[in-house]
Amino acid sequence: MGSLFRSETMCLAQLFLQSGTAYECLSALGEKGLVQFRDVSVSRETKFLYLICLTFIFTVYLVQEINRADIPLPEGETSPPAPALKQVLEMQEQLQKLEVELREVTKNKEKLRKNLLELIEYTHMLRVTKTFVKRNVEFEPTYEEFPPLENDSLLDYSCMQRLGAKLGFVSGLIHQGKVEAFEKMLWRVCKGYTIVTYAELDESLEDPETGEVIKWYVFLISFWGEQIGHKVKKICDCYHCHVYPYPHTAEEREEIQEGLNTRIQDLYTVLHKTEDYLRQVLCKAAESVYTRVIQVKKMKAIYHMLNMCSIDVTNKCLIAEVWCPEADLHELRRALEEGSVRPPSSTQPGSSRK
Repeated sequence: MGSLFRSETMCLAQLFLQSGTAYECLSALGEKGLVQFRDVSVSRETKFLYLICLTFIFTVYLVQEINRADIPLPEGETSPPAPALKQVLEMQEQLQKLEVELREVTKNKEKLRKNLLELIEYTHMLRVTKTFVKRNVEFEPTYEEFPPLENDSLLDYSCMQRLGAKLGFVSGLIHQGKVEAFEKMLWRVCKGYTIVTYAELDESLEDPETGEVIKWYVFLISFWGEQIGHKVKKICDCYHCHVYPYPHTAEEREEIQEGLNTRIQDLYTVLHKTEDYLRQVLCKAAESVYTRVIQVKKMKAIYHMLNMCSIDVTNKCLIAEVWCPEADLHELRRALEEGSVRPPSSTQPGSSRK
């Protein structure tokens, strides 16, 4: 009964690998799964830099984008071997081109989505602010400065007209939690030369900057004078308000609304086509991503084993020590012969001395 749990008789073998075929030999050994390497490197310095660094990064990015798109990753039944060194650069170039294409399409998609959300916010602002102003009065877009007043109390519109000031507007959206502080700051800085009107939106909207769905307040600020207008705009920037142009007449409002509706429909169409194209690219990439991931993992393991080897004084031979069952020594020799007969690399990509 004790022999049932007894392991195979093991032996410690020393391997001498030519630098030009070391990668191929370790690849063949890895497919057999016969040996366990000992770390016999003289120092902890990395002698072999991973040739697959960029390939690994591209593969991880590709898998992340596929998972983000909720595309199932197919799993193959076979385990592909590590690619030859001459194929690594080709694989890396293909993955890099795919990554550049995906990043460009994704960037365009995010830009289109942000523009669409901004236009939707603008339409809500126009709809709500229409109820703020009861009279359709045309206002000139330019402002005339008036002399400073000692009295900081709120002045009525007729008084400001007599002083020669022109009325201006700033409109937009602000986060629900910032309304109270925003109103206090306007009162303290502008000293009563502004009138602020608020209204809460019925529905939550997605923030074009962060993508978070939150509640918004639509505001309309009436102010007198160019300097007060600059202060109001700076305060809006500090509170991260989404400011949009305010139409001064009903005709201008209707014209802007019609243009916004047309642009929104066009953006919806372009955005849907962009999303369809992005999904097609990711679906095509998902067909081969399983093979890529397995190959990259095996390449990483090979270079890790190379770093556990020592280098002789001539720098032409790698020395490795492995534990191997005595019964499998013939398989070990056969694997080394298979790796040695493969076309050796003229150079050693990924290898360097520090």
